[in-house]
Amino acid sequence: MNLFNNFFSKKEDPIHSYQDFWNWFQTHEKTFFKVVKKHNNIEKDFFDKISPKLNELKDSFSFLTGMFDDNTVELVLTADGTIMNLVFVEELVKAAPSIKGWKFTALKPAIPIENVSIEMDDYTFNKENIFFYSNEHSEYPDEIDITIVHNDFSNDNQATIINGSYIFLDNYLGELDFATTIDHLTFCRKEEASKELVPIHKLKDFLIWREKEFIEKYEGKRYQTEEEGYSGLEAELKNGMPLIAIINTDLLEWDSKASHPWVMIVEIKYDGENKNGMPNEDDYNLLKEIESEILNELKDTEGYLYIGRQTAENVREIYFACNDFRKPSTVLYKLQKSYANKIEMTYDIFKDKYWQSFNRFQG
Repeated sequence: MNLFNNFFSKKEDPIHSYQDFWNWFQTHEKTFFKVVKKHNNIEKDFFDKISPKLNELKDSFSFLTGMFDDNTVELVLTADGTIMNLVFVEELVKAAPSIKGWKFTALKPAIPIENVSIEMDDYTFNKENIFFYSNEHSEYPDEIDITIVHNDFSNDNQATIINGSYIFLDNYLGELDFATTIDHLTFCRKEEASKELVPIHKLKDFLIWREKEFIEKYEGKRYQTEEEGYSGLEAELKNGMPLIAIINTDLLEWDSKASHPWVMIVEIKYDGENKNGMPNEDDYNLLKEIESEILNELKDTEGYLYIGRQTAENVREIYFACNDFRKPSTVLYKLQKSYANKIEMTYDIFKDKYWQSFNRFQG
């Protein structure tokens, strides 16, 4: 066994916090620095060492590395564009110590478009062969709907061109902006374009302009739900089982929905086999407890609007519309861990400016 493997074979303390991770990293950073600088067995001697430690912390971290300059290694931590994991990458990097010879970056940064050129399956993706245009919708005026046109796009190479274009945009816009600024993205062949094509290098300025307009229109918009009543809705599913929902139907008529563009759906599974898909008393009380904890953390006055809940077929769904995705991500992750031994809970956070996810609750 060589010295490197012997060094890592010692039993190490488990990673429970950002501080634990960085303490561990600091004990090995000189070895890691040499591996990356010499570009020698990076996957085996760096990636395979750091990955398990990041997974101990949370199984959502990815990373890239390389030399930032002759004397500095850059470690870029990324969430691969997953909205509800972005905040944890940001928090981890914020907690990083200052280590000579290292630069830690949260999320893949934007790269000047002149430096972005992707090669994939004999196709090239650069500023010369990618274009875009914006689609406007009168009923959804704040929606940012972009169509991408690649010169070589055809019915035969759709998967490759779409995948390569996504990688190009991720590099050009940066991970955070690519994940959060475009609401809807489609692709078409050049001859199918319904508008004049705009060079892709103008996309960033277009998105900045649209975001500025959006902020000016909706900044400071708040909605208080405390005094409102919730409507009880009942239905019978195709299999004959009941569905019960408690929904703030007044809120669904609000004309400033886009000010809270992030929809959060919490899904909690329980055993309703003997209750026609409904929770028994113990599960009902546990569901009520969890919902109360969420409401205590995510207040309407702070930009987190409780839409309501739906119960059917052994599942309780809880709905929120939020003006931010970061706090809901951390709140739900903590609750998920807290109740892991009692009940199965999952959650999703995604952009839905006009709350179309809840159209089924409106007449």
